[in-house]
Amino acid sequence: MKRLAPFLVLILAAASASAEAPATFHNPLKRHGADPWLFFHDGWYYLAATTGRDVQLRKARRLEDLKTAEDRVVWKEDEPSRNRDLWAPEFHRLDDGAGPRWYLYFTAGDGREPSHRMYVAESAGDDPMGPYSFKARLQTDPNDEFYAIDGTVLTMPDGSHYFVWCGRPSPSGQGLYIAKMKDPWTLTGPRTYLDVDGFGCDHVREGPVALRHGDEDRVFLVYSACSADTPDYKLGMVSIAPGADPLRTASWKQHAEPIFQRNDAAGVFGPGHCSFFKSPDGREDWIAYHAKPGVAIGYADRSARAQKIGWDADGAPDLGKPIGLDVAIPVPSGEAP
Repeated sequence: MKRLAPFLVLILAAASASAEAPATFHNPLKRHGADPWLFFHDGWYYLAATTGRDVQLRKARRLEDLKTAEDRVVWKEDEPSRNRDLWAPEFHRLDDGAGPRWYLYFTAGDGREPSHRMYVAESAGDDPMGPYSFKARLQTDPNDEFYAIDGTVLTMPDGSHYFVWCGRPSPSGQGLYIAKMKDPWTLTGPRTYLDVDGFGCDHVREGPVALRHGDEDRVFLVYSACSADTPDYKLGMVSIAPGADPLRTASWKQHAEPIFQRNDAAGVFGPGHCSFFKSPDGREDWIAYHAKPGVAIGYADRSARAQKIGWDADGAPDLGKPIGLDVAIPVPSGEAP
């Protein structure tokens, strides 16, 4: 048997090691990426974030490619009452009986506080990129008089939908409210204030988002506390047991400690306002969030990031610690090469 030349052996070994090494990416996914909404649908990742002036959505086959994907404006307002300070867009695929459509929920105002309210636009078909048409201004209080931002759709195991948002009045300045949804653009019945912990921050409870583990009936509601321009912005969590009434604040059990917060050693500050998404093969759960690179007070330095999450033995999510920008992160399972 002939022996391979030493240099050829080295080349083959290097090639083999390269083939076996997992693909990785580095955060951030978007430099100016506050309030990221990241989801995977039909072979594509989609990412939206707050721009303040419109709603933009980018798509890519791989997380790494989201960094350079083109932003497409999918919604822009001309109506003066809602064409300023567009914040925290979310995309939800819902079916009101006429087939699945994408519903874009966004916060907007006229530039004067407290004018911010929640709005929804509807896609013409089953494409997250639209086109979209205006559907409604959500009436988040009986007289439509109170500030409302950061709305999200919470789907219970029985298929019923609830809308959760940050509103006023609130003992904490602005806090969380929940109401039942009649359809994707209409709230029905009373709204309930959710008295959740701010972990020493008195004024803000915002950015709610729902999370479930597979088909389990326990539902978690993750939210942001503290001011978003500070390094102490963080995530808290409450959960609701199967069969409990979401409109009773007593049904929600508070997690005693923050579940995601600053990691000084890794240079990550103010992690919050998150979304959750599945890996392409559906086997992993991931979080997208924004964070700051330092302790300076301000909004301009928030970037969109993502990392895998786990689950505790008792079925609660384990978000771990936010990962530094210098760390190579294995890509989600099932991602296209």
